[in-house]
Amino acid sequence: MVEVKIMPCLDIKDGRVVKGVHFANLRDAGDPVENARFYEMEGADELAMLDIAATVEGRRTRLDWVGKVLEAITIPLTVGGGISGVGEMDDLFRLGVSKVSVNTAAVKRPELIIEASSKFGREKIVVAIDGRRNPSMPSGFEVVINGGTKGAGIDAVEWAKRCEELGAGQILATSIDGDGTLSGYDIQFTRAIADAVNLPIIASGGAGTLEHLYEGVVKGGATTLLAASIFHFRIYSIREAKLFLKSKGIDVAI
Repeated sequence: MVEVKIMPCLDIKDGRVVKGVHFANLRDAGDPVENARFYEMEGADELAMLDIAATVEGRRTRLDWVGKVLEAITIPLTVGGGISGVGEMDDLFRLGVSKVSVNTAAVKRPELIIEASSKFGREKIVVAIDGRRNPSMPSGFEVVINGGTKGAGIDAVEWAKRCEELGAGQILATSIDGDGTLSGYDIQFTRAIADAVNLPIIASGGAGTLEHLYEGVVKGGATTLLAASIFHFRIYSIREAKLFLKSKGIDVAI
């Protein structure tokens, strides 16, 4: 059995952690460094840090924000937002980032995945697939780019398969329909991608209860559970989440 990881997510805008619903109506959720330090103390296995305005604002990820978080933690950090080239990835890896996550840049130029995995190793390259329900797509799910603002006209499941072929090491599957709603991961979306590739899947978007986390693994096929609202607003602690999963027979590090 694969050990399941808990990954709180720090969505960053203007230097603060924020959380919205469907990628909009953002509200403040605190300081990134304080949050990162708190989550490591609570037992988080990894952290994600996404500079959510970088692509929309046409800039790269703010290295100073990343550096401050890295100084506060020892657990692995995955960073995404505005990353469009291997040079930017190199800067992040030199800082101490464990993995980088790409979305819009990879959709616009898929060769980026080949270049990145060839240079750094596929285990360091996460492709984030933001998906929304669209019945005109073969799988029923469309890829969305530019921070959730623009449909790409690409089938999410077919794109996941292509990402694997190009050299992605992990897929971060975020349901825009579920994001911030606390109504549960979009299991159909997560499962469709998990079944289509032989890569570890990060489930994202909608976790609101401990049962949702369990469903993400058992029904969704995820090996990493990304969550934000339930941890940022202290609905549950990471320890509560892990003890619940453990009680259900899921292999987690306590």
